[in-house]
Parts: sequence; C-alpha cells; structure tokens
Amino acid sequence: MDTAVLEGKTTAYDVEDVEYLRHGDKPLLARIFKPQGAGPFPAMVECHGGAWCMSDRTTEKLRHEYMASHGIVSIALDFRSGNEAPYPASVQDINYAVRWTKLHAQELKTRPDLVGLSGQSSGGHLAMLVAMRPHDPRYTAIPLPAGSPAQDASVRCVIMSWPVINPLSRYRHAKRTLAGANPPEWPKSIIARHDSYWVNEASMAEGNPVLALERGEAVLTPPAIWYQGRGDTVHDYKDVESDFDGNEPQRFCAGYRKAGGSIALEYIEMERHAGSSPDLSKSGDMFANMVAFIERHVRV
Repeated sequence: MDTAVLEGKTTAYDVEDVEYLRHGDKPLLARIFKPQGAGPFPAMVECHGGAWCMSDRTTEKLRHEYMASHGIVSIALDFRSGNEAPYPASVQDINYAVRWTKLHAQELKTRPDLVGLSGQSSGGHLAMLVAMRPHDPRYTAIPLPAGSPAQDASVRCVIMSWPVINPLSRYRHAKRTLAGANPPEWPKSIIARHDSYWVNEASMAEGNPVLALERGEAVLTPPAIWYQGRGDTVHDYKDVESDFDGNEPQRFCAGYRKAGGSIALEYIEMERHAGSSPDLSKSGDMFANMVAFIERHVRV
C-alpha cells in the first residue's frame, strides 16, 4: 500500500505489477495503481514516452500516483519498443491492453465503459492512434484468451502530454534542425529512433493521426486534451511542407474538431516542461486539471 499526500488530501492506493500479455518468453507488465475502496473508478491506460524506443511503465510515476490518489485507476504499460519490433507492434500491445482492462474490469475496480487512454510524447501519439482506430484489424491482431467475452479498444477520453502527433513531420523537422548551423543535440538520437521504430517514411505517414484526419479517414474522436510546453520545439513546431497556418498542435486540433471531435489545447510554462523530459514534480495544476477532465468525461 502507498499513500500520497497531495493538496492536503491523503488517499491510500495499492500498486502491483501484473502480466497482461506475453510474446514468446517475454512477459509484458502493467503497473497498476488502484485506489482503495469499492469503486468502480475511472481507469486510464497509460502509455509512456521515449521516442517509441525507450523507457517503460515506471517512467511517469508521479502522474500515476496522483491519479490513484484522486480516485482513478492508473494502468501504466510496458509494450514492445522499436528496438524489439517496428510499427505497429506497440500499437497492437496497447490495443490489447485496453481490451484486457475491460475484460478484467471488476478486478481492477472499474467498468468497461469507464476506460480512457493517456500518454506522454511518443506515448501520446500511440494513445491517440489507438483511440482513433480501435477496430483497425492490424491493431486488433492479438486476440483475447479463447472463450473471453468480446471487448473492443474504444475509450471514453484521451489525455496527451506534448505528443509526437505527426511522426513524419517531426522526422523531417529533426533532419532540418540537424542540418542547420550549430544544431542542438536532440535530433541526433531522435532521428535514429524514428528509423528504428518506423523503418521508413511511408509508415510514418500511415500511422499518423494528423494525416489520417487530413486524408478523411473514418476515425473515432473521443473527447481529448493536449498539454504542451511553451517553447518546446521538439513537439511544437510548424511543418514547413504544410499549408496550415500554425504549428502542429493547432493543426491537429483543427482537424480533430473538423472530424467532429472535442479537443482542448492547454499550454504550460517552460519551467514545467524541460524539452522532451519535463520535471513532473513542477507540474503545478496540470495533474489536477487532468483529474477534472477525466471526471467530466468518464462518468461513474
């Protein structure tokens, strides 16, 4: 049992690692932060960042603790990285994890109709991609255990923190930045990780929420929110190859709304978002706002 003291509120919750899926001899674990009490509680399936190739379920511990301490089940996933298997392997794992969560809803103190998705950086991209295409046969390729009742991967809401929403434009943005005078360090590793996970630009264009909307694909658009740090040029930049008059966050939100979705874009100050690896201990009211967003859209 863990106890979090946040904003004068002390709430107990339990933490456990559970194997939700296995590929060969490798288990994939979910770290589950579960509020004490009877429930049912809203549940957020959490996708870590790391340019599709790094990090694991332990990355965003502070956020998971905050969610659990405020009555939300937080299911932090391990999934296959680009170092193990290219796109769409991780999307398949996350799609399965949403269905697994619904299948085990009673044990997790939630209900199948109370499940959302959340992710940071590349994890934000993955969360939105799964939410928009929950029935895509490429993504649903891993079946639930034989005899299980049917579940799908549709969700009630999506929370994204500085997502890599357009992998293709970010890849080209990184290459242009690296080719400029006195380039920063970030493009060097980012380009290699794009190559490892996506393999080619055609995949970056296909598994792309921005371009899916602009292609007019029939996608789902659950209520969403995007948190973005000011001055974060790794995630907030203009695609010079697009005619859209704005940066990528505004471009995606415009397309999402045009497709019938509701999405809010909330900027936070740079000291709360240090490039691609923000100091979550300085998150201010961001976590509280996330909880409020979940409570608005996931009604128990």
